[in-house]
Amino acid sequence: VNVNDPVGQGFVARLTRPGGTITGFSNYDPPMTGKWLGIVTQISPRVERLAVIFNPATAPYAGLMMHAIESAAPSFAIAVRAAPCRDDKEIAAAVETLAREKHGGLLIMPDAFTLVHRNAIVALAAQHHVPAVYPYRLFATIGGLISYGIDQDDLFRRAAAYVDRILKGAKPGDLPIQRPTKFELVINLKTAKAIGITLAPSLLGTADAVIE
Repeated sequence: VNVNDPVGQGFVARLTRPGGTITGFSNYDPPMTGKWLGIVTQISPRVERLAVIFNPATAPYAGLMMHAIESAAPSFAIAVRAAPCRDDKEIAAAVETLAREKHGGLLIMPDAFTLVHRNAIVALAAQHHVPAVYPYRLFATIGGLISYGIDQDDLFRRAAAYVDRILKGAKPGDLPIQRPTKFELVINLKTAKAIGITLAPSLLGTADAVIE
C-alpha cells in the first residue's frame, strides 16, 4: 500500500495483471499532480514559482513524480523546480531561498522524509509566509496551510480483503493493482489568516475539512 508507481519502479509488469507474486494498492494517482497545481492557482497572491521538496534517498519515485509535475505545470502557468533536501538545514535553505522570490510557493512530495520532518517544514513555511501544499492531512492539522492526498486508512482497509483472498488461494499475480479511490482536501484557515493568504471560495467549498 505504499508504492508510488508499481510499474515505473519495476515491481510489476502491468497494473491490470501484475504477474509473479506481487500485488497491492498504489498510494499515488496521476491526476493528483494536476489537483496539487490547481490548488496552488487558487491561492492569492497567485503562486507563479513552485519548489518541490523531497529527499532523493527516501523517495526513489521522485524523478517520476517530478516529470509529471513539470509536464503539467505549463498548463497552470507555473514554473516548477526540484528542491531536494536531506536534512533540516537544507529544508531551511530551500524555504528561505523561495521566500526571497515573489509569488513563490511550496509543494511537499509524499515521502517518509518529509513526513518525519513535517514540524520543521510547516514552521519554516509559516515563519516566512510561504504558501505550501502538503500531501497528507497530518500536515494541515499541525498548522500546514493546505493538504490534499489519499485517505491512507482506506488503502489499508482495502488491502485486508486482498490478504483474505490470497490466504484462500488466489494468486497475487492475478489480482490487479488498484489506485487510490478516496482523497481528502484539508484547509487550515487559521494559518491562511496568519500568513496573509486568501483562498478562493470555490476551494474552501470543496474542502473535506476546514480548520478554524
